[in-house]
Amino acid sequence: MSDPEGLDVLVVGGGVTGAGIALDAATRGLRTGIVEAQDWAGGTSQWSSKLVHGGLRYLYQLDFKLVLEALTERGRLLGTTAPHLVKAQPFLWPLKTPVIERAYSAVGVGMYDALALLGSRGHAGVPVQRHYTRKGAKGLFPDIKDDYLIGAIRFYDARVDDARLVIDLVRTAVGHGALAASRTQVTDLTKDPTGRVTGAQVTDLESGESRHIKARQVIAATGVWTEDTEALGGSEGGLQVLASKGVHIVVPKDRIQGGTGLFLRTEKSVLFIIPWDRYWVIGTTDTAWHEARQHPVATSADIDYILEHANAVLARPLTREDIIGTYAGLRPLLQPGTKGADESKSTKVSREHTVTEAAPGLIVIAGGKLTTYRVMAEDAVDFALGEARAKTVPSVTAVTPLVGAEGYKATVRRRGRIARERGWTAERVEHLLNRYGSEIALLLEMIDADPALGSPLEHAPAYVGAEVAFAVTHEGALHVEDILARRVRLDYEMRDRGAAAAAEVAAIAAPLLGWDDATRDAEVESYRQRSAAVRAAEEESNDAAAEEVRQRVPDLRPLVPLGSD
Repeated sequence: MSDPEGLDVLVVGGGVTGAGIALDAATRGLRTGIVEAQDWAGGTSQWSSKLVHGGLRYLYQLDFKLVLEALTERGRLLGTTAPHLVKAQPFLWPLKTPVIERAYSAVGVGMYDALALLGSRGHAGVPVQRHYTRKGAKGLFPDIKDDYLIGAIRFYDARVDDARLVIDLVRTAVGHGALAASRTQVTDLTKDPTGRVTGAQVTDLESGESRHIKARQVIAATGVWTEDTEALGGSEGGLQVLASKGVHIVVPKDRIQGGTGLFLRTEKSVLFIIPWDRYWVIGTTDTAWHEARQHPVATSADIDYILEHANAVLARPLTREDIIGTYAGLRPLLQPGTKGADESKSTKVSREHTVTEAAPGLIVIAGGKLTTYRVMAEDAVDFALGEARAKTVPSVTAVTPLVGAEGYKATVRRRGRIARERGWTAERVEHLLNRYGSEIALLLEMIDADPALGSPLEHAPAYVGAEVAFAVTHEGALHVEDILARRVRLDYEMRDRGAAAAAEVAAIAAPLLGWDDATRDAEVESYRQRSAAVRAAEEESNDAAAEEVRQRVPDLRPLVPLGSD
């Protein structure tokens, strides 16, 4: 990236929006680079509700255009761009009154289904709504309280491993010519004598080396750090973004008897109870966050709030002892308008996101949601190119499969043969297909070269060693934390956050990353301390106290002050 030629576009921020922008720009033939100060998806994008959805609540605000856009994107992810990662997920919407609520809800969900069909041009990616009596609903979800509902509506959305989606977006962008560097922090933006942003000064946090990257356009997709990035551009204009914390808890799959998810209205928003293969994810909260933004954590009060609302529905109440994991993330809440609004500067505004020029040569985008990342990316690159040029090289990401999607359906048809040949259960093959898609072939090649990689991890038998190796050789993992938090996702699947598996994970990664014994041991100890700190923070009653506990453990690769070389 730092060669004399420079870039057409430098993307700052390796979350889902930045990764989508990098893919969009690269597939239009632009010389593209993307940098991320942490690991890929290291900020907000790894801590979502892990849903790809149209936003059913927006229908009750009569925002049909927004819902249509999101449902269209849901259909593309399910059918074309990421069918291995994005899976249709049924939900029950419990009803409490027999006539009015059922009719009201049926019209809303019916419109949801109709917009999904419209967005997919009549090719339904998921089944349409179905109505159930109380007995029928209990048949689908035995653990719902008898007195909580008189019936229910089943509707469909979709779920996704959010961090894996980001990593696959980055890898796909690289496959189309983009240059990508994680653990690379933008510390300053460079400008020409007229004040136009011409690139960035970056620090490689792994080596400490500082470099300059020249770029015709810098696009910042930095979420809750948006205003920090704007400040580097030397302008008081741009977007204003506030941080809101969302917390989820995770409980074992056998703790709740249910064949669907649950969609619950609360006094503040909604609560989802979402089934995954080995666990349930329950959330979320929505509270203002005023602490350091890098490592938000769940508090005792957050956990109590979720348990209270979940237990209002569940026949067998959950307790703290049932919780195997928690996670917290910060939503970037985009505020209306732009700061220091200059009407001479163009701005593209959506209900959910905004793209603007914060300073000459510096474009910022904020808002939106995971489901519509591709639309946000297209808008950002269109903005950078300008209206006339954007029309000559339109976006092609709507029909560009991510890594693992090409040939996925054919690979699925071989799953029985793969299981027989490897002596694996059908569940293990499904697990690998739902994570790697057609790239399961690459893992099988690794296992053929080193059969030990085909063995389950001792302390996490749902995963095999090849997944750890693949995280390093193909997915850009540089640390034990990168593997356990965003690739082999034990960070919220196990009560010790995967600390027991850290040593065996490090043993596989060490030769691939060139670690000596001291480095390997330091990686393991750092992860164990981090995990213990997050668990200890859960006992605190407020954000400030919880954050103080979490911050006692330093990062292996701490960020450097902005404005430094």
